[in-house]
Amino acid sequence: MDGNGWIDIGYSFVACPHRKVFEGRGLHHLPAANGAGLNRGHYAVLGLVGNAGLVQPPDDLLHAILDAVEHVRDRGRAGKEIKGHRDGYSTSCPGDALYAWVRRGAPRPGNDNGTPESPPPPGRLLRYPPVTRGDDVRTWQAKMRERGWEIDVDGAYGPASKDVCRRFQRQQGIEDDGIVGSVTWRLTWEAP
Repeated sequence: MDGNGWIDIGYSFVACPHRKVFEGRGLHHLPAANGAGLNRGHYAVLGLVGNAGLVQPPDDLLHAILDAVEHVRDRGRAGKEIKGHRDGYSTSCPGDALYAWVRRGAPRPGNDNGTPESPPPPGRLLRYPPVTRGDDVRTWQAKMRERGWEIDVDGAYGPASKDVCRRFQRQQGIEDDGIVGSVTWRLTWEAP
């Protein structure tokens, strides 16, 4: 920062999982974190998640990001658009889970947006092979059928369930590995 003459980190604001927002470059300064095309017309809010450890953004982190967005809209003349870092630069940032939330319109957590909250994830991965069996599989299959997917609700996660899962993941813009983990589980209920 000092050697290059930068005014601060490349982000306008930083949001942490404790619903705290820290000022980086602040209002009315160009960020340097977005990539070509987005730096000139966007603020940059960093959500502190990674590709290991904390990868699923907790509600307080999402609230903090939205608190920063409201601040830059109220005082920084920001528009309505919310994008992820990968929209301006070839990167995996901000991670699949946070980017899926951005693609859903960045809803404020707490089910105040009319979107049904997901039940807690089952605590294991639903995957094939081998066939995963259980009531958690049946619950996921029933919700997918309710969403309009052609899927048997038989409690057995086999090749047909994996295929539906992969197509759903591609639709949501997340990695299409065919495994129902916490992100896919949550999107099953909360994605439009």
